[in-house]
Amino acid sequence: MFHFIHQRKLRKKLAKVKAGDGHLLKKYRLWSIFTHSLFHIEVTNHSSGNTTSYAIKSKYFTEEPRVDLYRKNRHIAFSKLPAAFPVENGVIEIKNNSTGINGIHYIGAGEDTFTVSPDRRSIRGFRMWVHRRFPTLSAFIGMIAIIILLISIVLSIFQFVESISAIPWVSENVGAFESPIQLSFWTYFAIGIAAAIAGTERVLMLKNHWLIDMESTQDY
Repeated sequence: MFHFIHQRKLRKKLAKVKAGDGHLLKKYRLWSIFTHSLFHIEVTNHSSGNTTSYAIKSKYFTEEPRVDLYRKNRHIAFSKLPAAFPVENGVIEIKNNSTGINGIHYIGAGEDTFTVSPDRRSIRGFRMWVHRRFPTLSAFIGMIAIIILLISIVLSIFQFVESISAIPWVSENVGAFESPIQLSFWTYFAIGIAAAIAGTERVLMLKNHWLIDMESTQDY
Protein backbone atom coordinates (compact mmCIF):
# COMPACT_ATOMS: atom_id res chain seq x y z
CA MET A 1 0.00 0.00 0.00
CA PHE A 2 2.71 2.49 1.03
CA HIS A 3 4.79 1.44 -1.99
CA PHE A 4 1.85 2.19 -4.30
CA ILE A 5 1.34 5.64 -2.74
CA HIS A 6 5.05 6.45 -3.05
CA GLN A 7 5.10 5.34 -6.69
CA ARG A 8 2.10 7.54 -7.46
CA LYS A 9 3.77 10.56 -5.84
CA LEU A 10 6.98 9.75 -7.71
CA ARG A 11 5.16 9.74 -11.06
CA LYS A 12 3.64 13.14 -10.25
CA LYS A 13 7.09 14.53 -9.48
CA LEU A 14 8.58 13.11 -12.69
CA ALA A 15 5.77 14.73 -14.68
CA LYS A 16 6.90 18.18 -13.45
CA VAL A 17 10.43 17.88 -14.91
CA LYS A 18 11.29 20.35 -17.68
CA ALA A 19 14.23 20.19 -20.08
CA GLY A 20 17.27 22.35 -19.31
CA ASP A 21 18.83 24.96 -21.58
CA GLY A 22 22.34 23.51 -21.58
CA HIS A 23 24.15 26.35 -19.79
CA LEU A 24 27.28 25.56 -17.79
CA LEU A 25 27.26 25.41 -14.00
CA LYS A 26 29.14 28.32 -12.44
CA LYS A 27 31.69 27.63 -9.73
CA TYR A 28 30.35 27.98 -6.19
CA ARG A 29 31.87 31.09 -4.60
CA LEU A 30 31.95 32.21 -0.97
CA TRP A 31 29.18 34.76 -1.58
CA SER A 32 27.02 32.02 -3.10
CA ILE A 33 26.03 30.94 0.43
CA PHE A 34 23.56 33.86 0.35
CA THR A 35 21.98 32.94 -2.99
CA HIS A 36 21.79 29.15 -3.45
CA SER A 37 22.76 25.70 -2.25
CA LEU A 38 24.70 23.22 -4.35
CA PHE A 39 25.05 19.46 -4.06
CA HIS A 40 27.41 17.20 -5.98
CA ILE A 41 26.16 13.70 -6.77
CA GLU A 42 27.97 10.63 -8.06
CA VAL A 43 26.08 7.66 -9.48
CA THR A 44 28.19 4.55 -10.11
CA ASN A 45 26.98 1.72 -12.33
CA HIS A 46 28.74 -1.44 -11.14
CA SER A 47 27.88 -3.44 -14.26
CA SER A 48 29.66 -0.96 -16.54
CA GLY A 49 32.05 0.55 -14.01
CA ASN A 50 31.06 4.04 -15.12
CA THR A 51 30.51 6.93 -12.70
CA THR A 52 28.35 9.86 -13.73
CA SER A 53 28.60 13.20 -11.95
CA TYR A 54 25.53 15.34 -11.31
CA ALA A 55 24.93 18.59 -9.46
CA ILE A 56 21.74 19.93 -7.91
CA LYS A 57 21.32 23.67 -7.47
CA SER A 58 18.57 25.28 -5.41
CA LYS A 59 18.15 29.07 -5.31
CA TYR A 60 17.01 30.88 -2.16
CA PHE A 61 14.26 33.51 -1.88
CA THR A 62 12.35 32.39 -4.96
CA GLU A 63 8.59 32.71 -5.33
CA GLU A 64 8.32 29.00 -6.12
CA PRO A 65 11.03 26.62 -4.80
CA ARG A 66 12.75 24.71 -7.60
CA VAL A 67 15.92 22.79 -8.34
CA ASP A 68 18.17 22.62 -11.37
CA LEU A 69 19.94 19.42 -12.42
CA TYR A 70 23.36 19.44 -14.08
CA ARG A 71 25.07 16.46 -15.71
CA LYS A 72 28.81 16.89 -16.05
CA ASN A 73 28.29 20.62 -15.29
CA ARG A 74 25.75 21.02 -18.10
CA HIS A 75 22.16 22.09 -17.30
CA ILE A 76 19.85 19.26 -18.36
CA ALA A 77 16.63 19.70 -16.37
CA PHE A 78 14.73 21.66 -13.72
CA SER A 79 11.65 21.07 -11.60
CA LYS A 80 9.54 22.46 -8.79
CA LEU A 81 10.22 21.08 -5.33
CA PRO A 82 9.73 18.36 -4.22
CA ALA A 83 11.30 16.85 -7.34
CA ALA A 84 12.41 13.64 -9.00
CA PHE A 85 14.78 13.44 -11.98
CA PRO A 86 15.26 10.37 -14.20
CA VAL A 87 18.95 9.47 -14.51
CA GLU A 88 20.99 6.43 -15.60
CA ASN A 89 19.29 3.27 -14.27
CA GLY A 90 17.27 5.15 -11.67
CA VAL A 91 15.78 8.31 -10.26
CA ILE A 92 17.19 11.08 -8.04
CA GLU A 93 14.47 12.16 -5.61
CA ILE A 94 14.72 15.47 -3.73
CA LYS A 95 12.55 16.33 -0.71
CA ASN A 96 12.17 19.70 0.96
CA ASN A 97 10.49 21.54 3.79
CA SER A 98 10.19 25.16 4.88
CA THR A 99 13.92 25.38 5.63
CA GLY A 100 15.09 23.97 2.29
CA ILE A 101 16.21 20.65 0.87
CA ASN A 102 16.18 18.01 3.59
CA GLY A 103 16.62 14.79 1.65
CA ILE A 104 18.26 13.53 -1.54
CA HIS A 105 17.82 9.86 -2.47
CA TYR A 106 18.76 7.69 -5.41
CA ILE A 107 16.24 5.02 -6.40
CA GLY A 108 18.01 2.60 -8.68
CA ALA A 109 18.16 -1.00 -9.79
CA GLY A 110 20.85 -3.60 -9.31
CA GLU A 111 24.05 -2.69 -7.53
CA ASP A 112 24.22 0.97 -8.50
CA THR A 113 25.55 3.15 -5.67
CA PHE A 114 24.92 6.77 -4.91
CA THR A 115 26.82 9.43 -2.95
CA VAL A 116 25.83 13.04 -2.33
CA SER A 117 27.88 15.84 -0.82
CA PRO A 118 27.27 19.58 -0.51
CA ASP A 119 29.78 21.88 -2.12
CA ARG A 120 32.70 22.21 0.29
CA ARG A 121 32.49 26.03 0.19
CA SER A 122 28.86 26.07 1.34
CA ILE A 123 27.47 26.18 4.89
CA ARG A 124 26.32 22.59 4.46
CA GLY A 125 29.82 21.70 3.32
CA PHE A 126 31.29 23.26 6.47
CA ARG A 127 28.78 21.35 8.64
CA MET A 128 29.71 18.09 6.91
CA TRP A 129 33.41 18.87 7.44
CA VAL A 130 32.75 19.31 11.17
CA HIS A 131 30.86 16.00 11.14
CA ARG A 132 33.77 14.15 9.54
CA ARG A 133 36.56 15.93 11.44
CA PHE A 134 34.90 16.05 14.87
CA PRO A 135 32.31 13.24 15.00
CA THR A 136 31.82 13.47 18.79
CA LEU A 137 31.15 17.20 18.64
CA SER A 138 28.84 16.67 15.66
CA ALA A 139 26.86 14.03 17.53
CA PHE A 140 26.55 16.36 20.54
CA ILE A 141 25.27 19.20 18.36
CA GLY A 142 22.74 16.85 16.78
CA MET A 143 21.55 15.63 20.20
CA ILE A 144 21.07 19.21 21.46
CA ALA A 145 19.12 20.05 18.29
CA ILE A 146 16.76 17.10 18.85
CA ILE A 147 16.23 18.05 22.53
CA ILE A 148 15.36 21.64 21.56
CA LEU A 149 12.92 20.39 18.93
CA LEU A 150 11.28 18.05 21.46
CA ILE A 151 10.86 20.90 23.96
CA SER A 152 9.38 23.09 21.24
CA ILE A 153 6.90 20.37 20.21
CA VAL A 154 5.76 19.79 23.81
CA LEU A 155 5.21 23.51 24.43
CA SER A 156 3.34 23.84 21.14
CA ILE A 157 1.01 20.98 22.08
CA PHE A 158 0.24 22.56 25.48
CA GLN A 159 -0.45 25.94 23.87
CA PHE A 160 -2.64 24.37 21.18
CA VAL A 161 -4.77 22.42 23.68
CA GLU A 162 -5.10 25.51 25.90
CA SER A 163 -6.27 27.66 22.98
CA ILE A 164 -8.81 25.02 21.89
CA SER A 165 -10.17 24.71 25.42
CA ALA A 166 -10.70 28.49 25.49
CA ILE A 167 -13.50 28.12 22.91
CA PRO A 168 -16.78 28.59 24.83
CA TRP A 169 -18.43 25.36 23.59
CA VAL A 170 -15.32 23.30 24.42
CA SER A 171 -14.87 24.84 27.87
CA GLU A 172 -18.56 24.32 28.69
CA ASN A 173 -18.82 20.71 27.47
CA VAL A 174 -15.30 19.36 27.89
CA GLY A 175 -13.66 21.68 30.36
CA ALA A 176 -10.91 24.26 30.39
CA PHE A 177 -7.26 23.33 30.19
CA GLU A 178 -4.47 25.44 31.58
CA SER A 179 -0.93 24.66 30.46
CA PRO A 180 1.25 23.45 33.36
CA ILE A 181 4.10 25.42 31.82
CA GLN A 182 3.65 29.18 31.85
CA LEU A 183 6.50 31.20 30.34
CA SER A 184 6.95 34.81 29.33
CA PHE A 185 6.47 35.95 25.75
CA TRP A 186 10.20 36.51 25.31
CA THR A 187 10.98 33.01 26.62
CA TYR A 188 8.59 31.49 24.09
CA PHE A 189 10.12 33.71 21.42
CA ALA A 190 13.66 32.55 22.34
CA ILE A 191 12.57 28.91 22.27
CA GLY A 192 11.01 29.47 18.86
CA ILE A 193 14.25 30.94 17.51
CA ALA A 194 16.25 28.08 19.05
CA ALA A 195 13.88 25.54 17.47
CA ALA A 196 14.28 27.19 14.06
CA ILE A 197 18.07 27.03 14.40
CA ALA A 198 17.89 23.40 15.56
CA GLY A 199 15.68 22.48 12.63
CA THR A 200 18.04 24.23 10.22
CA GLU A 201 20.99 22.34 11.74
CA ARG A 202 19.28 19.02 11.06
CA VAL A 203 18.47 20.09 7.51
CA LEU A 204 22.12 21.05 6.95
CA MET A 205 22.93 17.41 7.68
CA LEU A 206 20.12 16.25 5.35
CA LYS A 207 18.46 14.63 8.36
CA ASN A 208 14.83 14.05 7.41
CA HIS A 209 13.44 13.87 10.96
CA TRP A 210 9.73 13.78 11.87
CA LEU A 211 10.27 16.54 14.44
CA ILE A 212 11.32 18.85 11.63
CA ASP A 213 8.86 17.66 9.01
CA MET A 214 5.68 17.32 11.08
CA GLU A 215 4.46 20.82 10.25
CA SER A 216 6.55 21.79 7.24
CA THR A 217 7.03 18.92 4.83
CA GLN A 218 5.76 19.62 1.34
CA ASP A 219 5.08 16.38 -0.53
CA TYR A 220 2.62 16.78 -3.36
